[in-house]
Amino acid sequence: MSTVNITGPEFKDTVHGDGITFVDFWATWCGPCKNFGPIYEKASEANPDITFAKVDTDAEKDLAGALGISSIPTLMVFRDNVMLYREAGALPAKALDSLIDQVRELDMDELKKQIAEEQAGQQA
Repeated sequence: MSTVNITGPEFKDTVHGDGITFVDFWATWCGPCKNFGPIYEKASEANPDITFAKVDTDAEKDLAGALGISSIPTLMVFRDNVMLYREAGALPAKALDSLIDQVRELDMDELKKQIAEEQAGQQA
């Protein structure tokens, strides 16, 4: 599956729900974004079970602002409606592949249990 370009209104529907979603925030004028683009596209093609989305920060200024995107490229990773990763900077191919493997291997039931316990503790 190749990457999909998403807009602000599509963002929530794309990242919420079951499955793994990677979102690359980029701009056409950004040199590191241009270098990361082919790496991201190759990972997308190699992992058809994962959604790889792209957000053009120039076209989607409101979304980028709402999410506090101040440096690009910024990569966000979601799985089963939980944000697992958010970092600015272009990743080399091996680092992106490693991140994909780590996200796949996570025990989401255990992670959601930990999140629920933390939230319960904050409410007490």
